[in-house]
Amino acid sequence: MSDKTLNIGIAGLGRLGKRHAEQLARRTLGARLVAACSPVAAELAWARDELGVATLHEDFGAFVRDPQLDAVVLVTPTTLHAEQTLAALDAGKHVFVEKPLSLDLADCERVEAAARRRPELVAMVGFVRRFDPSYARARADIAAGAIGKPFLVRSQTCDMNDPEGFFVRFAPTSGGIFMDCSVHDIDLARWMLGNPKATRAFASGTIALHPALAECGDVDNGLGIIEFEGGARVMLYASRTMAHGHETATDIIGTAGMLSVGVGAQRDRVVTRDAGGVRHGALTDFFERFGEAFQREMDAFVQACRGAPPALTLSDATEATRIGLALARSLRSGMPEPV
Repeated sequence: MSDKTLNIGIAGLGRLGKRHAEQLARRTLGARLVAACSPVAAELAWARDELGVATLHEDFGAFVRDPQLDAVVLVTPTTLHAEQTLAALDAGKHVFVEKPLSLDLADCERVEAAARRRPELVAMVGFVRRFDPSYARARADIAAGAIGKPFLVRSQTCDMNDPEGFFVRFAPTSGGIFMDCSVHDIDLARWMLGNPKATRAFASGTIALHPALAECGDVDNGLGIIEFEGGARVMLYASRTMAHGHETATDIIGTAGMLSVGVGAQRDRVVTRDAGGVRHGALTDFFERFGEAFQREMDAFVQACRGAPPALTLSDATEATRIGLALARSLRSGMPEPV
């Protein structure tokens, strides 16, 4: 492996982009954050003033061709992911792009083809839960035969209700609740089951608190079932309306046992018992739950750029999109859809 420090630029400095930028600037070994790109002047000023980033770009084309950059991290709107990833590969840059790779299957396949033409470059999609220590342990235990043959996964991504409706404004370009939230559970389920081929998907949902979602055919609570070759099944639940906090949880059921990850949304191991009852603190959002995983994920990207084997492939991202789109079609049609 190379010991060369990787010069990285980041595009997109919104809610998650700022988290990635802080990690690259302060905690990612072997990397140096040297450039930032955003069309929003206040975001560029933040990168300069808070993180000391010297090179600032408003234009993505100039950013991706910046000769000082070895790699770029894309935390931009979903609709831009595929084209910007293609531009990064064409410019000879390693690229990390947040999930999903695209809302269009053909675009995912175009990116895969471009990456095959540039095998010296790393192209990685941000499925952060693979880097969570608890999920990684569950996957290792399954591989070691701890629960026999896994055949059923139940998984949920549930966010605390946001009365201001940030995700409602985002909904027209998010691809819907399954592509935005459940795509993580889809990737996890395939990983835990050994990457079987999906054959059919069915989805249903309801709007509990945010009626404006109806305008773009989305829901704030969704349910999904995915069928795979060989008999494995996945059950999904996604919610934007939890009262208590963020709750990501997964059960993996096998022929000789069961593993559970994240049940209860517990912030820590402290449980209070008093006259008011028995309770524990709850996680507030996805970053509180997966902060360590985000750091491990970026470490893995940097190490892959320096020669380590990549942790996941673009085909994993393509399959997650393929399944997510089938769930979105089923939500609209009310019928099972082929994957």
